[in-house]
This record gives sequence, structure tokens and C-alpha cells, in this order.
Amino acid sequence: MTTVTIASPDAVQTNCERPVIRDLYNVQVQPEEGGSTPLTVEEEQRARAVLFSDLGNIVAERGWVRFPAYSPEERRRLVDVANRLSAHWGQQVLIEAEDQCAMRLYLPGYGSQPASPLLP
Repeated sequence: MTTVTIASPDAVQTNCERPVIRDLYNVQVQPEEGGSTPLTVEEEQRARAVLFSDLGNIVAERGWVRFPAYSPEERRRLVDVANRLSAHWGQQVLIEAEDQCAMRLYLPGYGSQPASPLLP
């Protein structure tokens, strides 16, 4: 068994003993559900451009993509991306809500498949 002896109790100071000072700049209250986006106009444009590129590549490869959308603003973003992809490709990109947390962008023919009939 090893014993460690500290010469001075002031020599060791843990993180919980040190004061932590954090300066908060540009802190804003988040809007209510369904309110405007907390992103700036420039950030919103960049977010939509990234979604356009990334989701567009996946839809082009396999015909569909599922993406999380937890708020109305995220859903509006995805609808805008689907409309922009449709205009860019000259082919309609459809969008539907799969559930409360996900949206699906797809090309015609890759949409929701009807449930298979039950076997007798």
C-alpha cells in the first residue's frame, strides 16, 4: 500500500475550489415555440445551404433521406430545402413528416411504401 503525504494543504487546489468566472456576451432569451429562429439571417442562410448540399447529395444517391426536425422552424427549413432542390434539379422533391421528430425528403417513386398485406 502506498501512502502519499502532502507537505502543505495550500499546495493542492481542486477545480471545485477555484472560482470560475464566465463572461456572457450577447445573451438573448429564446423565443417561444413557433417563434422566430434564434439564428441570425446569415447563420440561417448558411444552415440552409449546408442542408441543401448534404441532403441533396444523399437524395441524389439513394432517392430519399430521413432527417430529424424537432421544432417548427427546423421543419420549415427542410421544406425550403426540398423546394430549392426541386427548382435546382427540375424534378419534384417531395417531403413528408414521418413522425414528430423526423422528416423525409424523397424523389417520386421512393416515397412511403404501403404496408404489405397480412398473410392468411
